[in-house]
Amino acid sequence: MEEGSPLDRAFLIILLCLGLIILAKRKFSWSNAIKENIWLMVLIGYMLVSCLWSDIPFLSLKRWSRQVIAVVMAFILLTETDPRKALKSLFRRIIYILIPFSYILTHYFAEYGRAYVHHSGDLMWTGVTSHKNQLCQLCLLSAFFIIWSFIRRRQERDIPSVRYQTYLEVFILILAFSLMGGPEHSFVYSATSTSAFAAGLSALILLSWKKKSGAILGQKVLLALIVFIFIYGTVTPMLGRLSVIDFSSTLGREKTLKGRTSVWGQLVPVAMSRPILGHGFGGFWNTEARELYDISDSHNGYLGVLLEIGFVGLLLYAIFFLSSFRKAQRVMAQDFDWGALWICFLLMAVTHNIAESSLNTLMTILMSVILLLTVSYKQGTSNVMQENDLSQQNGS
Repeated sequence: MEEGSPLDRAFLIILLCLGLIILAKRKFSWSNAIKENIWLMVLIGYMLVSCLWSDIPFLSLKRWSRQVIAVVMAFILLTETDPRKALKSLFRRIIYILIPFSYILTHYFAEYGRAYVHHSGDLMWTGVTSHKNQLCQLCLLSAFFIIWSFIRRRQERDIPSVRYQTYLEVFILILAFSLMGGPEHSFVYSATSTSAFAAGLSALILLSWKKKSGAILGQKVLLALIVFIFIYGTVTPMLGRLSVIDFSSTLGREKTLKGRTSVWGQLVPVAMSRPILGHGFGGFWNTEARELYDISDSHNGYLGVLLEIGFVGLLLYAIFFLSSFRKAQRVMAQDFDWGALWICFLLMAVTHNIAESSLNTLMTILMSVILLLTVSYKQGTSNVMQENDLSQQNGS
């Protein structure tokens, strides 16, 4: 496990080198980017420092370098003339290619698109990813972005690039929901992703409804909700169950949440043995730990962060999310649709991490989306995008 994949390593090194070359050619201002994303830089810096007290410092350093690659890719997006338009294009390319390809792999190339849960032997669809939870994150991104695009088109704030674009996206949306249902064809196949999707869609409806009255109350409510879910997700594994609000039965899950409570019971004492600083970034999950606990992650993103970088790291993650939310609020004042999309993804991310782990690395799909949205923020972008949309509509 510690050796990793030589092919992946070579690819990521090449990707990093190409990214740095592009940034150099575009005369990227590192100082301005760091200033605009100070809490992200503090979080990345603390991850690096935490490698010093890891039991496997060299492996931790290699895992940390992947976070740097993700940030470099986000900075490349920032150098685009219109970062928001570039990000929309990136989302569409991801959705148009990976969703149909995942469907083909799961249905016609089972050796690549399917796997089995090692605990129970249950069949799971993985598609282009390596696990069903990652595939469901991809479907979550795809379905929500497509629905958001439909709403913009219906309200005549966007027009399709080609006449058949809407029909194509309806087809991809059906594929995304089909993949999210898995081999069981059930929306509780990945109850965590379904819950996150429901939370994001509810937030989008709330924000759209409150837009008529300025959307001020809706934003305050959602900020309080994000903070509450962050705290709720942190407390949940320590109590060994869903506290205050237990929606497990609603989603067809038993009280143990498919064995998550026993996983939390094993890992919480380990996390509390080093509660402040943790075991070092990337320093806990190795072959020995996987064999000892017979699991590969904590099934709770907040617990995963505590295990690696402790309460200090979790606090920095919370500050990063709050700074991202404040940026989204500023964007919403100029471009309501984009700000709403941003806030909804923040809400879906914190909800998803209650019962799954996608928070403790910037390489997961949901955290990559949050990273790209946060870094792509640039003063004046909203006005540029609105002018582009208006000129496109007038031209049509």
